[in-house]
Amino acid sequence: MKPVLQVALDFSDLHRALKAAEEAVRGGADWLEAGTPLIKSEGLNAVRELRKRFPARKIVADMKTMDTGSVEVEMAAKAGADIVIVLGASDDSTIREAVEAGRRYGAEIMVDLIGVENMAERALRLEELGVSYICVHVGVDQQMRGLNPVKVLRELSGRVKVPLAVAGGITSETAVEALKAGASILIVGGAIIKAADAAEAARRIKEAVQAGKPLASHLYRKIGGAEEVKALLLKVSTPNISDAMHRRGEMEGIKPVVQGLKMVGQAFTVRTFPGDWAKPIEAIEQAKPGEIIVIEAQGRGKAIWGELATYSAVGRRLGGVVIDGAVRDVEVIKQLSFPVYAREITPTAGDPKGFGEIGVEITCGGVKVKPGDWVVGDDNGVVVIPKEQAVEIANRAEDVREKEERIRAEIKAGSTLSEVLKIKKWEKLIG
Repeated sequence: MKPVLQVALDFSDLHRALKAAEEAVRGGADWLEAGTPLIKSEGLNAVRELRKRFPARKIVADMKTMDTGSVEVEMAAKAGADIVIVLGASDDSTIREAVEAGRRYGAEIMVDLIGVENMAERALRLEELGVSYICVHVGVDQQMRGLNPVKVLRELSGRVKVPLAVAGGITSETAVEALKAGASILIVGGAIIKAADAAEAARRIKEAVQAGKPLASHLYRKIGGAEEVKALLLKVSTPNISDAMHRRGEMEGIKPVVQGLKMVGQAFTVRTFPGDWAKPIEAIEQAKPGEIIVIEAQGRGKAIWGELATYSAVGRRLGGVVIDGAVRDVEVIKQLSFPVYAREITPTAGDPKGFGEIGVEITCGGVKVKPGDWVVGDDNGVVVIPKEQAVEIANRAEDVREKEERIRAEIKAGSTLSEVLKIKKWEKLIG
């Protein structure tokens, strides 16, 4: 089967999906998929509109059918779908009903293996049931944890005769690898629909496929290990991270002393008492290069950090300091361009009494912080990411940033934010 580029239009608004579809077709997209979010939001009218606007393209309805296979396939086929997607986790009877309905109404059945534990075994059974295509799919939420579909694809290739589709983070850099692993259909979502120019994004993937050589891309990548977390967090903003964490993780009342700096590192925690700077100074010697000292000082009192502490931290190559308390000597701190975040600024220094603890769980700016948690600061403030969630949240924050790139491009093209997002349509109904 000649390689196919299928574009997953995973929008919640039809007008945005249609615009991206027009661009993707100009870039060489072969099949257009009404993604599950689009169908759930706009219904099968999304399929009807795609059918009307793009009569020369195959239209795929990602119904993710789990039950009533016959009914849902009939509805999608009558709306204009050439291919209807059913979940592989469905009962065999649902798959069988979907295949029969597809034969009656002229639609092929693609089965999505997302969430299936033994994909190879299930794929063989699906082939027996008469499906047209099998899709190896690593979902968006799974991608955020660094999972990749190509390994599974290799396991299936050669074991089933029906064409294989692959979905899950495919880009111009990974498309050729997926084809070599056995895919015939490349299902691409974010790498096209999040691009400011979807036509150019689709064109690059087609070019890579036709040449049989990957085209390098620094966009739409998902990191898979902790060693890559810092590099990705340096790309995103604290608002991106806050959105990715469902508006959580931000320290309340903690502000940058120096504007224009970016701070990313793992937390070295300190608990002290208001005005007692002994433990913070001891922490400078104990923290590793790149770590960020995070200090709980009950949000008040005399300064526990200043010029000399900052010189020491710079010499130790620390990543920054966050203080739920007071700081002083801000002129020198600005000259040194060292990331310092604090609740208060005061000219008065405290005294080194030695109370407190180092390397324990603390509360800073109203947020629990454990040793090793990731701390990110910029002009907007400071957010904390639990270390066990670092890979996932970094990927999700990058996804937020990438989606905003597309919205920004649509606004620059002459629209407004309200028009792009159809804000009134999504206002919560009361009563």
